[in-house]
Amino acid sequence: MSKLLWKSLLAAPAALGAVLAISGTSVAAESVEPSFNELSAAEPAQLAQVTSVDELSDVLPSDWAYTALQNLVETYGCIEGYPNRTFRGDRALTRYEFAAGLNACLDVISNLIVGGGVGESDLATIRRLQEEFQAELATLRGRVDALEADVAELEANQFSTTTKLRGQVDSHIVAPFDELEGVEDSTTFTNRVRMNFDTSFTGEDRLRVRLQASGGADPLVAGGGLANGDDASGDGDYNVDIDDFYYLFPVGDRLDIIIAANGIVTDDYVVSTIVPFDGPSVADPGGPVFYDFDMGGSAGAGFSFALTNNIAIDAGYSFDEAEGADPLIGISAASEQSYIGQVTFISDGILDLAGTFIRGDSGDGAFTNTFAALANLDFGRFMIGGYFSYHDLDGTPAVGDDDFTTSWQAGIAVPDLFIEGAQLGAYYTALPEYASGVNPYMIEGYYSIPVNQFLTITPALIYGDIDSGAADEEAFYGAIRATFEF
Repeated sequence: MSKLLWKSLLAAPAALGAVLAISGTSVAAESVEPSFNELSAAEPAQLAQVTSVDELSDVLPSDWAYTALQNLVETYGCIEGYPNRTFRGDRALTRYEFAAGLNACLDVISNLIVGGGVGESDLATIRRLQEEFQAELATLRGRVDALEADVAELEANQFSTTTKLRGQVDSHIVAPFDELEGVEDSTTFTNRVRMNFDTSFTGEDRLRVRLQASGGADPLVAGGGLANGDDASGDGDYNVDIDDFYYLFPVGDRLDIIIAANGIVTDDYVVSTIVPFDGPSVADPGGPVFYDFDMGGSAGAGFSFALTNNIAIDAGYSFDEAEGADPLIGISAASEQSYIGQVTFISDGILDLAGTFIRGDSGDGAFTNTFAALANLDFGRFMIGGYFSYHDLDGTPAVGDDDFTTSWQAGIAVPDLFIEGAQLGAYYTALPEYASGVNPYMIEGYYSIPVNQFLTITPALIYGDIDSGAADEEAFYGAIRATFEF
């Protein structure tokens, strides 16, 4: 046996491990669409045998693996090229290609052994190496057996092959710095627990069933509540409700459709609410409050269509499922309904934009039409975002004789400040006029801190005229939110 072949055999375990690792990751890369040239070259069913490495047009003497390829091709005939005389050394290796190359090399080794190419001294060396590394091989075999046992146990006891369980717990402590009139102790604790069961049947769709329980008294009301994105307060009894129940699925490459039996309205239909405070901030006005102003409904359907890679068109309709289930009323006559349409532009650069129209019917002929524009300027180290919305009112008694009201927001956010994933932000929100002569507003500064992959702590300072429920006065609050996700 030649020294070159002997060195190849000694290096085989490491080489096979590396190739297997590469071929394992190449499965994901298989989904990438091949180029036209690759498709054309792959048409023949067999690979082409080459006798010299120079026959491979894309292998040069300057390549780092040139010597190894030269040895495998010219000495052992283990390497085959593609029919167009290319090797394609810079692309992922598929399992089929690995099998073909390994088979060619094993044929060479088999012929050497059968033909007497391996002498007694070589066989003795192989036996000596086997004995020398017997302990290491036994250890590896034991580890493989243990891994196989663990995998078998996980498969036998897994929750579901199609459903994933995701949980989230939000807890808030809020205390006013000012003494509220007529209130003895106004420090409050609110919390919310969510369990999301997400099921996928095709890998691209999602059926979500969410169980939620919440409790505590929210001191910030009249559109200025806690828990950005959803209300964190409840009746204090932690009654478990089905808060979300919907099915989202794609139709083709650009259209997504959602059908919901519960828990969907307005901004649930849009691909983005644009402003950077929606989510990281503690108080609800960090997200655009116009999505929820005088809007109703819970069940419904909608779609999102990607007009281009940067522009999306969203639309949705929601209705109150309790009244819509009454055959004497029907869905279209439910007392609480909302319609939304939004065009969203998500750029590859600085500017993101959206234009929104929403109509909310609250029964008795009263409705609200909302027209809004949102923008965000992302300069990399900081973002400036906000919106302006105009609410056309008709018959809404809470606003008195006025036939319109407005709301707007402006602020700045600094991502990854000191800690990767953190966000420092501050904004001002002018809330819609909920009653004639009352113009609520809120100012919040917050710093969202990811402690680890499961826990985020967000301290915040909140100031504004938001009708605390205890007295109609401006108040200054301190708040801390802890979010656990698993």
